[in-house]
Parts: sequence; structure tokens; C-alpha cells
Amino acid sequence: MLGGMNDEERIVSIDELARRLRLSKRWLHTEATARRIPSLKAGRRRLFNIEAVRRALAARAAEAEGGAT
Repeated sequence: MLGGMNDEERIVSIDELARRLRLSKRWLHTEATARRIPSLKAGRRRLFNIEAVRRALAARAAEAEGGAT
């Protein structure tokens, strides 16, 4: 745990997020810049809450499945 937060509540860099979710950094950066996944800017760095990104991606997947019928 980091500062009393469990793993899902951690704020991580794009490198760490890409590694954990097995997605490309380029794709994550594009999605974050377009505000399709949540992130925050800290100076020149973009930071992510792992669980918030997972929820956003799950919601998009569910929406895509619902629209495919």
C-alpha cells in the first residue's frame, strides 16, 4: 500500500498504467487528451487513477456492446 491507499486507488504514471493494463502509452495518451479516460495533469506529467480508468473503459465496453444489437 502507498500512503494508506490500496492498489486500485493508486495514482500512477502513464508508464505504470500502460504496463498494468497492457495497453500502449500512445493510445492511453490519446484517450486521456481527448478526455475519454480520466486523468490529471501535474506540470508536464499526466497521472491516472487505475480504478477510475478501469471503470471508464468498462463503461465504454458495455456501451459498445449495447449499441451492437
